[in-house]
Amino acid sequence: MKKKFNVTGLCIPNKHYVADVSKKLGKTYNMVVEGEYFVINRPRQYGKTTMLYNLSESLSTSEEYLVFNISFEGIGDDIFKEEAVFSEGFVDILATYAEYKIPTLASWLYESKNAVNSLKSLSSLITKLVIKADKKIVLLIDEVDKSSNNQLFVSFLAMLRNKFLSREDFKTFHSVVLSVKESKYNSPWNIASAFTVDMNLQPEEIRSMLDEYAADKGVEMDTQEIADRLFYYTSGYPFLVSSLCKIYDEEILLTKTNLQWTAEDVDATVVKIAKESNTNFESLIKNLEENTELYALVFRQLIEVEILQYSIFDHVIQLGLMHGVLKNGKGITVHNRIYEEVIYDYMMSKTSSKISLQNYNVNKGYRLPNSEFNIELVLLKFQAFMRDQYSQKDRDFLEKNGRLVFLAFIKPIINGSGYDFKEVQISEERRLDVVITYFNHKYVAELKIWRGQAAHEEGLNQLSDYLNRQALKVGYLLIFDHANTKTWTSEWIDWQDKKIFVVWV
Repeated sequence: MKKKFNVTGLCIPNKHYVADVSKKLGKTYNMVVEGEYFVINRPRQYGKTTMLYNLSESLSTSEEYLVFNISFEGIGDDIFKEEAVFSEGFVDILATYAEYKIPTLASWLYESKNAVNSLKSLSSLITKLVIKADKKIVLLIDEVDKSSNNQLFVSFLAMLRNKFLSREDFKTFHSVVLSVKESKYNSPWNIASAFTVDMNLQPEEIRSMLDEYAADKGVEMDTQEIADRLFYYTSGYPFLVSSLCKIYDEEILLTKTNLQWTAEDVDATVVKIAKESNTNFESLIKNLEENTELYALVFRQLIEVEILQYSIFDHVIQLGLMHGVLKNGKGITVHNRIYEEVIYDYMMSKTSSKISLQNYNVNKGYRLPNSEFNIELVLLKFQAFMRDQYSQKDRDFLEKNGRLVFLAFIKPIINGSGYDFKEVQISEERRLDVVITYFNHKYVAELKIWRGQAAHEEGLNQLSDYLNRQALKVGYLLIFDHANTKTWTSEWIDWQDKKIFVVWV
């Protein structure tokens, strides 16, 4: 069977290309061995189901453990309506699993389930099960979110908690692991140990998957370079890493004349996925739509380039972390660069509906000979747009959304001929760099708010350094000046060894 990259459900090594997550598994395994109860609390499509599967397979190789790896996926809501139904149903789920994995216990569980009609009798059965098995029993429960608002299940957790606290007197599961997307389960499950294993794929883990793929398919690549590039865009989010690999393998590779995977291919794949519709991106946007405070916080970080401080008491930041919209690394930021691009597009669509750009950004005259991009004209046209709008539209809206308006302005101009990536630069000037690829040419436009001459000169030094990293000698600077009296000027300046076109709006 030919292997492939998998982005849905369980990843199985003999069917799919998988990253080497043995270190993550080892840390999780040790928590089970130590008899801990814990919650794998990560957003959707983060490899939780695969982690439980790998954990179950590893534990099952030991004569010391019996594992029940069960899920609430697809069991319906009726089981949670009455205590008697849930109690018997839970035993039935255990028996169904045991029928294929632990047949010696299956018949006993089926025979015993009819006598279980309450959480108390279920507690008694668990004790008998542990005694009968004469092994350490590990309970893994996936898709706990299916019962997310059910008080009956919370009572079940409380029963297990009480047994755990009294485990010297009452036999119970050696370890319990829950897989959830929402951290509220840490509240009723208040004896849960902290699960601190980083589920993001690190470059060396991604590389292990690429090494296998390259050898299997005969694809020539620098696997470390590609792994680093994939991590740069995804921050190791497992779904995004696998999605990019899948798009390359099943779409990009088919268009190439040689079996080669380059860093530029990764860039092109990112452009492609950022335009796609999938359940992961739909969930991302839904979380922003349903939480206005979270939307405002993300707007401040991406558009206003505000430094967000972490606080365990900030419920908005906690909400963003819980849903995987944010990450806590070097400060609070949007989780990854692909999410940034998706959110920028979403915010641009909301902004575009409030303004009329078509008289200014019609794609005419922006393509120069040799397929170069006339970004100087773009900036002057945008300046003309802003100058006209200031006399007609709400000034506060334009000043608050200026950078976002520019991104919406330039998008239709480069569509079909190129693409752009946005990069937030946290500094004194809090600037946003836009790297535009137009056919085979690259341009950098820096967007910032005027904060005085000293900050401006420091910003020019930073732009010069950034141009060096991009191997460019020419740059572009768009300054949003919020002074009551505007100059509406533009000029070419020489700075260090660079030429920079500056436009004030």
